[in-house]
Amino acid sequence: MAQPSTVKNRFARDFLLNKYLYLMMLPVLAYYVVFHYAPMYGALIAFKNYSPMKGILGSDWVGLKHFEEFFRSYYFVRILKNTLLISLYSLLFEFPAPIILALLINEVRHRMFKRVVQTITYMPYFISLVVICGIITDFTNADGLINRLLTWIGYDGQAMLQKPGLFRPIYISSEIWQRIGWESIIYIAALMSIDQEQYEAARMDGASRFKQIVYITLPGIMPTIAIMLILRMGNLLNVGFEKIILLYNPVTYETADVISSFVYRKGLLEFGWSYSSAVGLFNSCINLILLVTANAVSRRVSKSSLW
Repeated sequence: MAQPSTVKNRFARDFLLNKYLYLMMLPVLAYYVVFHYAPMYGALIAFKNYSPMKGILGSDWVGLKHFEEFFRSYYFVRILKNTLLISLYSLLFEFPAPIILALLINEVRHRMFKRVVQTITYMPYFISLVVICGIITDFTNADGLINRLLTWIGYDGQAMLQKPGLFRPIYISSEIWQRIGWESIIYIAALMSIDQEQYEAARMDGASRFKQIVYITLPGIMPTIAIMLILRMGNLLNVGFEKIILLYNPVTYETADVISSFVYRKGLLEFGWSYSSAVGLFNSCINLILLVTANAVSRRVSKSSLW
């Protein structure tokens, strides 16, 4: 085991050699300290009857009261079910989509066509979420574009976002459309790092392009896929509340209301700060458990992990 003085000397020497890199890292560290670690102090209000007049330390301690109230409420099963279903559907359909797109783009030999496809698929990611939700709302209205197309094949027009059963398919499909191009960038970069001699050897052995994908391309990007899957598992229950809040309504609460939107409604609209903090803390604990579990499984199965 290295002595403390030796470790200190190594760090000092490394700092002198890479001082500009450490300097570039400071804004990132400051961001996480200010916006991620410092606010953790506020998690105390989950165990208190928080009052702005009394402050966090001055508010009355109630222990696990808010957690028990949440677990016994009617909303617990509903929002947990909705969150898990939307998250699992995203994992099942949205997570593989950029991988498939990256594989398809990698097989295209026409450079200009490849650039056009990449540009078109990247564009939705840079559109404001409010604009995206406005487009979705307009397209799914009773007289919107999608309903007009459906009426040509015999279906009656309907306001799709007023139908609880259609909310999840609309949400997932729009997420894929919006994020597929941007999320494919990391996989395209991973594909570029694969040794091209492996493909040449496979072609000499008579391997088809499909077999090259199965036996060379996919194993080559598997560590990247494993890391991205671990990160996704760590945020499995963090379904983006901004988009859901912009799309859902009381009619679709039964299938659209998730933990993050419930916390927003209870905390900011109904001023239940302590109760919503307890729900948010519960969500964070579940995400932490999923992250650690996914990392352990990935390390054992694929030898790739975050730590």
